[in-house]
Amino acid sequence: MKKIDLACIVEDDPMHLFITKKYIELSGFVEKILVCKNGKEAYSTLKTMIQNSEKLPQVIFLDLNMPVWDGWQFLDEFTKIPIEQKITIFILTSSNNEEDIKRAERYSLTSNYLVKPIDQSHLKEILEALANN
Repeated sequence: MKKIDLACIVEDDPMHLFITKKYIELSGFVEKILVCKNGKEAYSTLKTMIQNSEKLPQVIFLDLNMPVWDGWQFLDEFTKIPIEQKITIFILTSSNNEEDIKRAERYSLTSNYLVKPIDQSHLKEILEALANN
């Protein structure tokens, strides 16, 4: 079975973080999980990984509504960095606002818009598809 080497969760809510991380672990399709509590922490962490020539996460699950930097600020800044590695970003948020969905579609790195709470079987399907690509 092919696996994703590294996934990243950017989430400030401890309960949603716990659930998402647990579902990813239970899926069996991810080797390692990187956790960041807000967009700025994620940006700084990923930028450091790039500077150190480390392998980046193949998938990022990004919350939109967070303190310090929200998901939009992260996307605005992260998409400015030239990256050769393919990264798939899933917006994982409690917002089902149509404007947010349309805004997310404008970013080339965003693959899908998922409304919390995510279903375990749906998350497993997503990870399995990514691992086999």
